[in-house]
Amino acid sequence: MSELKSTMVEVKLPTRLGYEKVAMSTASAVAKLMGFPEDRIEDLKTAVAEACINAIEHGNRLNEKLSVGVELRAEPDALEVKVIDDGTGIKKQPEKPNIDRKIHGEEDPRGMGMFLIQSLVDEAEWVTGLDGKSSYVRLLIKLDKDAA
Repeated sequence: MSELKSTMVEVKLPTRLGYEKVAMSTASAVAKLMGFPEDRIEDLKTAVAEACINAIEHGNRLNEKLSVGVELRAEPDALEVKVIDDGTGIKKQPEKPNIDRKIHGEEDPRGMGMFLIQSLVDEAEWVTGLDGKSSYVRLLIKLDKDAA
């Protein structure tokens, strides 16, 4: 893909758990075409799945009348993924979860998704739409992570 300036792939998913696997497969296929190593593709798949599940559960609140948009933009040196929902976005960045407390049952085991996403990609940004009724998470994974 290095000859191409930018390539865009778009997927529209139903608001139903399980369809995040379609976004994972699509992101994986694009990343393979770009030449990403297998370990980075696995990181990307996990981050995309988590972002889609968050969009389905929290953004669209499991409302099957809504859909989740996934936009993948392949650049020569990076892949950008946007997962778009009809929610209002997050109010504040969450605090880093206490993994030990979660493992020992002292805290709800859920709530680690955003932290997980941030640890798997080079950049993660949560954006609330200007209209107040849509938002997205933007993920960026660089092709040569060591050069970052």
